[in-house]
Amino acid sequence: MPPSSPNSQVRLNLNLSGARQRLAEIFGFADFRSIQAAVIEDLLNSKNVLLLMPTGMGKSLCYQLPARLFSEAQSAGGESQKNVVTAVTVVVSPLIALMKDQVDGLFKKNFKVCFINSSLDSNEKKLRYKKLAQNQYEIIYVTPERFRNVEFREALLKNKIALLAVDEAHCISSWGHDFRPDYSRLGEIRASLGDPLTIALTATATPQVQKDIISELRLDQGGESCFATHDAGLERKNLAISVVDIYGLAQKVQAFAAFKFERPGASIVYFSLIDTLEKFSRELSKINIRHLIYHGQMSAKERSRTQNLFLANAEGEDSIILATPAFGLGIDKENIRSIFHAEIPGSIEAYYQEIGRAGRDGLAAHCYLLFDQDDLSIQMDFVKWAHPDPGFIQALFNLLERNLDRVKAQGLDYLRTQLNFYNRRDFRLETALNQLERWECISSTDPRELSILSAPPQEFLQESRHQEFLKNQHCKLLEILQFAQANTGCRMTRIKNYFGYSDDQSCGVCDLCLQGAT
Repeated sequence: MPPSSPNSQVRLNLNLSGARQRLAEIFGFADFRSIQAAVIEDLLNSKNVLLLMPTGMGKSLCYQLPARLFSEAQSAGGESQKNVVTAVTVVVSPLIALMKDQVDGLFKKNFKVCFINSSLDSNEKKLRYKKLAQNQYEIIYVTPERFRNVEFREALLKNKIALLAVDEAHCISSWGHDFRPDYSRLGEIRASLGDPLTIALTATATPQVQKDIISELRLDQGGESCFATHDAGLERKNLAISVVDIYGLAQKVQAFAAFKFERPGASIVYFSLIDTLEKFSRELSKINIRHLIYHGQMSAKERSRTQNLFLANAEGEDSIILATPAFGLGIDKENIRSIFHAEIPGSIEAYYQEIGRAGRDGLAAHCYLLFDQDDLSIQMDFVKWAHPDPGFIQALFNLLERNLDRVKAQGLDYLRTQLNFYNRRDFRLETALNQLERWECISSTDPRELSILSAPPQEFLQESRHQEFLKNQHCKLLEILQFAQANTGCRMTRIKNYFGYSDDQSCGVCDLCLQGAT
């Protein structure tokens, strides 16, 4: 793209002292945390950045504050007009559920911000495209699939792009724990935007995943002087990790009740399967342990209400929520005292991300993995159901296209019958519908409102790619299994070594460290 393009990279002479002043004025913070200052200084000096920072340490601020600074600097240069923003920051995120929360928070701070995703109806999308084309936003949040939409791309290209922020950047790598095919296109998308200044952010990335992020996004194509990696490290000294061998649901409930009696305070209990969550909930109700539940089969209104109830609980209040992994993403609650895993998670990355939601206030917090060997087969099924094979997705689309009227009349039960599977815990159908909606092949996952928009992208329906992905996921499951079965050493050291850190200093507070000290 030629330098005269409106999307030429914005090069600005900004300094950290000015950024610190605007930090206080906009966000109310007296100073930066951890490595935020170094990250933002590199961005202000036009360096691309890969940022590795644990959950809850303030990754989002590292692009939100620069977004405002870049916009203000351009306006100060005399380019601004009334209701016009002269430099936009594009935030790519896979998490539709979090976009609204982030946008609402920034809107309260007077940012000109919006999200554009499949949750909007067509009229609202068109309105936001129009405003985007008129340079009315300083930050927009989109999923990577949005770049497939011609109308969006045309509107975006009428803006100067000050910064591209790629959140959850581990999704780029097939070795990541949450690979997403459209993320693999972000390198070419970045090039089509004129190679704007870019920050890639993730809480967890092995050395191989870091290498993939840098390579796919071409962050280092200008050499060392144009690129920096910032790593806030992994260790959370206030987290005490324990693995407890358990057999059966009854023992899990008993162990949970005993640990909660010993350690009061807000708690999250994570489950892979909704079915197990509901059984656990019924058992807790029998022994009069009050709790909330949160999972994907609840309506958006119910999930929002549950989340607000959990967040509203005051310091020290003994609130409990049983949840699937989606809960906790972006949750700003500092006083969570314990995290329980009632089923083994699918990877060390997922496990570390989830326990990182405890003890963000710096006080002691405890993390318990209630490990039942039989749960391994459940997790293997979960991997398969959460990532339907290409043939299943294509068969579903064909069925929707041929028999849309019957689908509207009979709903998901008709689809399950036609696709020949009857296991009530098998959620491939729901996953495939969500995938088709994300690709904008269908208008909705609700059979009553569904309409056909376009055929699924064939490059994402390659069986060889799917098999390679499943192989990687099974490797990750083996690694978390070995972590759970370890009986010597230090749990936190094992996590650090997995992510490529050579620090072998024991944490001193996990079950293995305490066992070795007795």
